[in-house]
Amino acid sequence: MEFKEELRQYNDIINKELEKYNRKNECLEHKLNESVEYSLMAGGKRLRPTLMLATYKLFKEDYEKCMPYAVAMEMIHNFSLIHDDLPGIDNDDFRHGKPTNHKQFNEATAILAGDSLLNYAYLTISRDMQKEMLNEKILAFYEISSAVDRMIIGEYVDTEYEGKKALEDELEYMHKNKTGALIRASVRIGAILGRAKEKDLNNLTLFAEKIGLAFQIKDDILSEIGNEKILGKPVGNDKKRNKCTYVSKYGLEKSIEELDKNINDSLIILKDYGEEAEFLRELAIYIKDRNK
Repeated sequence: MEFKEELRQYNDIINKELEKYNRKNECLEHKLNESVEYSLMAGGKRLRPTLMLATYKLFKEDYEKCMPYAVAMEMIHNFSLIHDDLPGIDNDDFRHGKPTNHKQFNEATAILAGDSLLNYAYLTISRDMQKEMLNEKILAFYEISSAVDRMIIGEYVDTEYEGKKALEDELEYMHKNKTGALIRASVRIGAILGRAKEKDLNNLTLFAEKIGLAFQIKDDILSEIGNEKILGKPVGNDKKRNKCTYVSKYGLEKSIEELDKNINDSLIILKDYGEEAEFLRELAIYIKDRNK
């Protein structure tokens, strides 16, 4: 199967599953529920749940057992996007070619929609854990909780360093947490629930760290030279807000070199897994080439 077709299939599976979690009943908080659905079903690449399911399938075929954790990860990702777009953080007006949540509804509703998605993620996992309290599920719960903690830390560092110059290790720390934490956790949870051996878990964790950093470097590059119509949001906001990015620190050429290096390193790590990891290889290349 071609990569794009397989990616579309993952996307369809995840979207169909996410639809089950939309609250459509008439109630006093129906506007809040609309706000949650507006962001959760707005589109996007579904990269994190796809990574989780694809990693799980390296070790087991019954990916449905992994689905509550994949859904929870996408809820958490969308919580982060809603809050990231708020006036007090990035103050963005558009995402996926549509008004951001606080523009479509209002700031208070957007904040609470983000909070609701974060909590709903934990409810989703907790419900699954009640079925059978297996050790790997406890480890997966820890992974997702830890990733949220690191993501919030990374987001704080990002806001704190606006208008400042960061050292090399400070910039990497910010990116590894802000963007890399959820990507790393997605791969690790897929491996943990698939009962991967420790060596495989370590290898795949390193793979995830490489593509996580590459993903943020690519975002920094796209913010500088991306196509607004393809991105679905304005280009140049990072520069306007004087954000500390790979491009602002190293320039465009060096950033592209770092992007290529991280992706190439990630592909070398996957060599041990043969044809079974072909989709993950293509996904890593997709991260580098997206929005061309």
